[in-house]
Amino acid sequence: MKNNNFRKSGLAIAMMAAMGASAGANAAIELYNEDGTSFSVDGYFNAFYVNRDDKVADVRNSDVKMGFLPNTIGFNFSKEMGDLTLGGRSSFWSTINDSLQSPTDTAIDVRQLYATVDGAFGQVLIGKDFGLYARSNIFLDEILMGFGSPGAATGVSFGNIRTGYPYPNPSAQITYRTPDMGGLNVAAGIFEPANTTPGAQSEQSAPRFEAEVTYSADLNGVALTGWVNGRHQSSENATTKIDSRGVGYGVKAAVAGLSLTASGFTSKGDVPVLITDGALASEEDADGYLVQASYTLGANRFVLSYGETDSDQGNFETENTSVAVFHDVNSNFKLVAEYNMFEQETKSTGVKAADANTLALGAVVMF
Repeated sequence: MKNNNFRKSGLAIAMMAAMGASAGANAAIELYNEDGTSFSVDGYFNAFYVNRDDKVADVRNSDVKMGFLPNTIGFNFSKEMGDLTLGGRSSFWSTINDSLQSPTDTAIDVRQLYATVDGAFGQVLIGKDFGLYARSNIFLDEILMGFGSPGAATGVSFGNIRTGYPYPNPSAQITYRTPDMGGLNVAAGIFEPANTTPGAQSEQSAPRFEAEVTYSADLNGVALTGWVNGRHQSSENATTKIDSRGVGYGVKAAVAGLSLTASGFTSKGDVPVLITDGALASEEDADGYLVQASYTLGANRFVLSYGETDSDQGNFETENTSVAVFHDVNSNFKLVAEYNMFEQETKSTGVKAADANTLALGAVVMF
C-alpha cells in the first residue's frame, strides 16, 4: 500500500517521531486495497489526570483532560492512475476538555482536508494542512505525545508552543514537495494570508509564502536530521502595513537510544504563538529556542526538555522545563508521566503573569 498522503500527514510524523520509524507502518488500519485503490483509517486517543499548582493565582486545580495532541480520527485515500497516484486525507481533531462546559456539544476541528497528486516529479498537495513554518520544530518535539506547558486552567495545553516554537497553523494551501533526493527534501507553497491589520481598507494583495528544507542522513550509526523553514506575508490597511516573516531551524541526532534535539526560531512582525485573522501585529521581533535530550531503555523513554520564547511582538518572556517518562505497553498503547514548570513575565512591566507547576499522568491509544 503506497498511502503517501498518510505518511506525510502531521499525525503520522508525530507518531513516527514519538514511537520510532516502525510506527508509520502500523499507524493506520487498511480497510480496502484492490485494483490500485486503497482506503485506511487511523486514530489517536488520549486522556490525562492533570494537577496544576498556579502560584500567581494561588490556586490548585485537578482535571481530567487531553494532552497536547487532541483526540483524532483520520481517513486516507489512494488511487493509482497510470503514472500518477491520487491521494487524500481528512482528519477530525476533537477535544474532551469541554465535558462539563458544553456536555453535548464537543467541538470538532478539521485540521486536515486535502488531496495529493504524486508522481516522478514529486507531490502537489491542495487543500488544508499544517503549515511548513515551524512544522518540524513541533512534530519532532520529544514531548509531542505528552502535555507540555499549560494554558488556562480549563483550557488546552500548549506543549512547547510559546516556549520554543510557534504553531504551524493548519491553512488552505497549494504546496509542492520534491522527491527524496538522497535524504534532502524541499517543500514550498502558497497559503491563505492572515489579516494582521484589521481596519478600514484592509487587504492582503499576495498569498502567504512558506517553505521547508529537511535533510536526513546516517553517519556511522548516528541518525541526523536537520531542517530550516520559514514564512513571509504582507497585510495592510488605510494607515498601516505589516510585513511578517519568520525562520525556524533545528537539528536532531540519535545514537544507541540517546537523542539530542536543538531547535529555534526568529521572527519579525509575526505573531510568535498563533497567526490568525484579526491578530494585531506590529513589526517587532520575537525569538525562541528548545533543547531536549531523551534516552530510550527498553520500553521506556526518558525526556528532559527546556524552552524559551522572548517576544517584543507579544510583550512577554516565557520558559518551560519538562521532565517526562513514556512507557510503551505495546506498539499501540503508551503510558505517560510528566512534570512541567512554566513561567511567563510581561516584558514592559517585569511582572510575573504566570508561574505554574503541572503534574500530568496519562494514557495514549493509537492505531
